[in-house]
Amino acid sequence: MKLFLLILNAACLLLASQISYARHAAILIDAENGNVLHEVEAAQSWFPASLTKMMTLYVTFDAINNGEIHLHETMFASHHAASQPQSHLGLRHGEKITVEEAILAIVTRSANDATVVLAEHLAVTEANFAIRMTAKAHSMGMYNTYFVNSTGLPNDWQVTTAHDMALLALKLYRDFPEYYGYFGAHSFVFKGHELNGINKFTATYNGAEGMKTGFTCNSGYNLVSSASKNGRRLIGVILGGQTSNERYNLMINQMDRGFNGDYNVITNLGTMPTNSAGLPPHQLDCASGRASHHDESETHHGHHHRTNKTKAHQGRHKKRH
Repeated sequence: MKLFLLILNAACLLLASQISYARHAAILIDAENGNVLHEVEAAQSWFPASLTKMMTLYVTFDAINNGEIHLHETMFASHHAASQPQSHLGLRHGEKITVEEAILAIVTRSANDATVVLAEHLAVTEANFAIRMTAKAHSMGMYNTYFVNSTGLPNDWQVTTAHDMALLALKLYRDFPEYYGYFGAHSFVFKGHELNGINKFTATYNGAEGMKTGFTCNSGYNLVSSASKNGRRLIGVILGGQTSNERYNLMINQMDRGFNGDYNVITNLGTMPTNSAGLPPHQLDCASGRASHHDESETHHGHHHRTNKTKAHQGRHKKRH
């Protein structure tokens, strides 16, 4: 009997060691040279969810540098912006928000209403802004990415790949060093309330510099992260985690292995084949009650903070450098 139990225990341990994560896409690159250290289906088409907002911010930073807008400029929420679903700040129609407050609301809370305010401020309509986003993406080499809105709310025509998201993250780091620190914000004050960030990787991983989370039922749990250790900076992408924890664990694992030198260089981001995007999977079955338009699962359990009855307050933020 004892021998049988020992054999059974060994079999269970072997089975456990072979359990792998469900289908997902991933990539890890060295930010210094664009070398690809690890990839899983990096050219597979995927729904970006709120990773879309990284391109919204890229276009915003570009507009600031070009003099179209400035950080402390005041914007007003349209009816369309105020009607955006969670996650959001709870802006009312006509309510004011500055460009910098909107940037911080996007990074820390993935606020859909603040995102649309920015989009409409820059292009009159969100649809026009999405055209601008797609044009910018293609000019950067993100040839398998198409945008139809500024937020990442579900649309079958809005797609990307892990490769393209890594390229976007790399461009944000290289093109806008003066604004890159925003992605490490852990919280910001809006209307007298401090709102905490929802990105657990940024909050807890040693050396984390920030970036963006995303979730819809179609996309699964997405994450773009950057981190630095011992003078080396890595950028990682995870698309399609089955749970929020899975995406973080996948990211932590590939980051740890990257910093430990466990990966060999596979190719370079600039020369990597990207012509096999295919159709994006519909990753999760959310028929059990989770609304498919909700973004950022961390905001669904009491963390969302509506503050639309208090006076607007100058935003401030905490950054990790």
